[in-house]
Amino acid sequence: MKVYKALISFCMAGALTLPLQAKADDTTVKLSLSDAISMARQNNSSIKAARSRIDQAEARVVQTRQSSLPKVTLSETLMVTNDPGAALVFKLQQKSLQNSDFDAEKMTHPAVINDFNTSLQVMQPIYNADAAIGRTIALTAKKADEHMAVRTEETIGFQVSKVYYGLILARKNIEAVEQSIKTMQAHSNEAAKAFSAGLMTKSDKLSTEVRLSELQEQKLMLHDAIKDATDALKVMLHLDSHVAIVPTGDLLVDGVVPGGESKTVPENRADLKALETSRQIAGYQADMARASRMPRVNAFLQTNLHSDNIFGGGSSWGLGMNVQWNIFDGMASSGRIQEAKAQERESMYNYENARSNSIAEVDKSIRSMRTAKARIVVAQKSIEESKVSLDYIGSQYKTGMAMTFELLMREQAYTYAKMRLNQAKYDYCVAKSELAYYKGN
Repeated sequence: MKVYKALISFCMAGALTLPLQAKADDTTVKLSLSDAISMARQNNSSIKAARSRIDQAEARVVQTRQSSLPKVTLSETLMVTNDPGAALVFKLQQKSLQNSDFDAEKMTHPAVINDFNTSLQVMQPIYNADAAIGRTIALTAKKADEHMAVRTEETIGFQVSKVYYGLILARKNIEAVEQSIKTMQAHSNEAAKAFSAGLMTKSDKLSTEVRLSELQEQKLMLHDAIKDATDALKVMLHLDSHVAIVPTGDLLVDGVVPGGESKTVPENRADLKALETSRQIAGYQADMARASRMPRVNAFLQTNLHSDNIFGGGSSWGLGMNVQWNIFDGMASSGRIQEAKAQERESMYNYENARSNSIAEVDKSIRSMRTAKARIVVAQKSIEESKVSLDYIGSQYKTGMAMTFELLMREQAYTYAKMRLNQAKYDYCVAKSELAYYKGN
């Protein structure tokens, strides 16, 4: 029996220590906003994928060097035959032909012959207009991918900022709710005492408990918001799931708000540069389609080694030039030119649309900053007034001079004012990040 009790005690001790060990293994990372953005630029998978597209574009640029560099091909062919014509040719190429091989019987019924053909061929492009333009397209496409990679970094940075500020917002709202819970808990205790003494109705007593339950429910939802924001941030920063993130920043509001509306296009935005580059590519594609109608000139050198035993026998070489001119290709080149022109127009329209949207996006961010700044002033004033009102009603409530519903209304107004201020600061910080993002800074 004693052994049984000892075993149970050991198991319970182990069960109690497991959560502590798991908690001890968790890692807490304190991050400022700049640290979070820097970490995202290093670790984020979307940014890495965008950089990989640059590497792919560089590889395509390397491939276009074939338009100017020689192509060298080495081949080995083995042929075994008793064909009369082939046998005669092979002996001639092997430089092993003898007078006796012209005997009619031998020529008609030759013995089986082996031919090892070692061939080396060098092709050197001399003139290839469309291939040269293709290299220009590849270089320009690489620039477009570089611009898009920069924009991807800016996009991820903006998303990190929003989630980071959202995490701070949820934590600040929890602080406000916890203060309200502490206040309402004290009032609820007083209400319970008053009810026990017969100085308060059961309805008034329950109303304080209902409000306390509402605040606790809000706290639970805010804890979920913190977990959601933390999980989203860990995904963007590529952190392990067991890592806990603590933001060291705050919802700071500066005094600078851009005035007026923007009439200029943020030309430095990387996505606009990428669209402009895409329009250039479409123009090059039209030039490439026209150049495909021009003749192509290639020089070649070929050497052959024939033998009945590999790497021996007779050798020969040939040097020449090939000119190929596709005079009519069934309207294929005309269709490619037409398609390239349409793509160029599409790229131009996309670029113009993006330029127009960029102005609207910048103006929207400025208006959001201005409105959030005004909301902050209103919320701060509301906090001051609601705090004075709550303190007054709270003191009246303790002496029985104020009704319960008055206390609850004042407390709710005070809590709501604090959360409105937090939300306004969050909206200001997000709008400021949006402005930088839409300007391409």
